[in-house]
Amino acid sequence: MAVNMSVFGKYPDGRDIVLYTISNKQGMQAAVTNLGAILVKLLVPDANGKVEDVVLGFDRGEDYLKNDSFFGAVIGPSANRIAGAAFTIDGTDYQLDVNDGPNNLHSHKANGYHKQLWKAETGDDCVTFSLKDADGNMGFPGNKEISVTYTLDDNNTLRLHYHAVSDKKTVLNLTNHSYFNLNGHGSGRMEGHELWLGASRYTPAAAGSIPTGEIASVAGTPMDFTSPKTVGRDIGSDFLQLQMAGGYDHNWVIDGWDGSLRHFATVKGEKSGRTMTAYTTLPGVQFYAGNFIDAQKGKGGVTYGPRMGLCLETQYYPNSVNQPEFPSCIFGEGKEYDSVTEYRFTF
Repeated sequence: MAVNMSVFGKYPDGRDIVLYTISNKQGMQAAVTNLGAILVKLLVPDANGKVEDVVLGFDRGEDYLKNDSFFGAVIGPSANRIAGAAFTIDGTDYQLDVNDGPNNLHSHKANGYHKQLWKAETGDDCVTFSLKDADGNMGFPGNKEISVTYTLDDNNTLRLHYHAVSDKKTVLNLTNHSYFNLNGHGSGRMEGHELWLGASRYTPAAAGSIPTGEIASVAGTPMDFTSPKTVGRDIGSDFLQLQMAGGYDHNWVIDGWDGSLRHFATVKGEKSGRTMTAYTTLPGVQFYAGNFIDAQKGKGGVTYGPRMGLCLETQYYPNSVNQPEFPSCIFGEGKEYDSVTEYRFTF
């Protein structure tokens, strides 16, 4: 195992944006950067030994300073949406950035963790990124210390370990926003990928993609991935939830959640034969089919567009802080945040 470093660009204040590349003995590589703790590249062989990069992204660090699609980014302190861009903890009201209609999405589009330069420490097979986030920044209470460790092992598992502490009760709901295309990031649309989700329920959303509070069965609906099917099979169905979101962009409730590491998804590339199995300790996953990826130049000059990658964003449910019946995303004052998500590859 080895971790190599290279300069990847310049942050606006002149500091280096650095790329860290972890390699294993099976021909896999994961390249991550201190800008946003972003997963930039994930090189995976196929059965014939052909290596392809299976995540969408950019060739230069500076391009991630825009990154409206959040390619590869660690999102925090709060991923996904908070209704009304506001919440209350112990009688104190907090106001967030209003950046998605009347709501808050991904904390702050300009100042969120995905735009910050993290401190990096390397190990033999890992990189740990860390940052400190001051009380009141982006509207969130608490002086927070955040870390995320990427580890790539010789069994072709990419492991993301998140940890956070706060001196006040606050919202902590961290995720990674990588877009996967197991045929290769430049191979076109991914509706032919086969997906299984270990989730027999989901959280229906109202306008603005805010959950209604209901936890509904997927049975008999296009939201049912409990038996494997292609992403594209039902995505255009006459089903209100899909019509409102332009396709799949919902939170699924992971079956049997108890805080242990659970297998929640399997994705197969129909052209490459690559398979990714995903595991998490978290209660939910936002499956986003890339419905609104804007046309833009990505790695190697490839033009990206809608549905060229899919996201499996492990998380506490959207708007959990305002839905007391959902698993709580409030941490701090001695209650530490800790989660693990793994992506395991076979080829």
